[in-house]
Amino acid sequence: MATITELKARVADLERQLADALQTKSAPNRGKITQMSAEVVDSNPYSRLMALKRMGIVENYERIRDFTVAVVGVGGVGSVTAEMLTRCGIGKLLLFDYDKVELANMNRLFYQPHQAGMSKVEAAERTLKEINPDVEFEVYNYNITTTENFDHFQGRIKQGGIGGDKPVDLVLSCVDNFEARMAINMACNECDQKWFESGVSENAVTGHIQFLIPGETACFACAPPLVVASKIDEKTLKRDGVCAASLPTTMGVVAGFLVQNVLKYLLQFGDVSYYLGYNAMLDFFPRMILKPNPQCDDSYCKKRQTEFQAREATRPKVQVEITEAEVVHEDNEWAIEIVSETTADELAAAEGDQPELTKGVRVAYTTPAPTQGGDQDATVQDSGQSLDDLMKQMQGL
Repeated sequence: MATITELKARVADLERQLADALQTKSAPNRGKITQMSAEVVDSNPYSRLMALKRMGIVENYERIRDFTVAVVGVGGVGSVTAEMLTRCGIGKLLLFDYDKVELANMNRLFYQPHQAGMSKVEAAERTLKEINPDVEFEVYNYNITTTENFDHFQGRIKQGGIGGDKPVDLVLSCVDNFEARMAINMACNECDQKWFESGVSENAVTGHIQFLIPGETACFACAPPLVVASKIDEKTLKRDGVCAASLPTTMGVVAGFLVQNVLKYLLQFGDVSYYLGYNAMLDFFPRMILKPNPQCDDSYCKKRQTEFQAREATRPKVQVEITEAEVVHEDNEWAIEIVSETTADELAAAEGDQPELTKGVRVAYTTPAPTQGGDQDATVQDSGQSLDDLMKQMQGL
């Protein structure tokens, strides 16, 4: 019989052998442990958008790898948007920003203290590559509103797609100033590029997203925001010591709306929101469609409007006639018809109490209404007869 000392030595030897075996087995794959497989299957923990297929929403969710999205501004909304798209397995991301990471940016749900001093695009790229190394990145640390940078920015919209010879599929504006939004608007109108605009207000509890299709919907110059229409200098809205739109929850909600609609547009499911607002104080979500302004100051916007109207004019007019088909029972020789004897009022009376609901919501089921004159606590009178006596009476009937 082995002693305790011998058993301990044997266990230690087995542990060493196991460690050597694991090290040898993992050596060829070292550095690939965090690599997400390009093949997305049910057994893959990084299946990303598998839920869309399982629920029957899209047939081929892996098409997301064929798309390129440009994100302008990787601050509060943009950083979360870029992270979500990376986790969804987007094929390529172009990131534009010219700010550096500061400690004040630690409320961005994305940046880390050790990244302070780095450019936001560089810090974002490093973090996102660790999340999903399958995504291709292009990062540009410059201000898109300058003449030289604007031309380059416009060039990347035209040729920044996968392969470098086609346009990007979408441009996402996640900037926090009017000048940058107008630059994106000008570039997208000229390139005939669809894009999403997003933002969180200075009060940090309201935000919105807007889908802009040149010529079909209002561009950003068609309906200027109140701060511009009222001729108020945007700089007067800034407050010393206050980081505008600094509530991580609001930025996360707006980024979620933005990415959800990007997925709906790219993978073609559901209805893309042309304008979706968010008011955190009331949990209010207004939706609407903004038509283009024929008198827009942007000449390319008016050009796209003319092109869109010309396309619409060439489309054939389809008239749909709705007729109710007559129900015919082939084997119903005697024209027998089943008709409910219960009226609508009687049916409503049979339903129990229903809560007051907002429009578009209904109860899944109701409890029956109490019977008139009935008493749930009523009891049966005892006749004093035994069960045997009652059975004999029934047999004698």
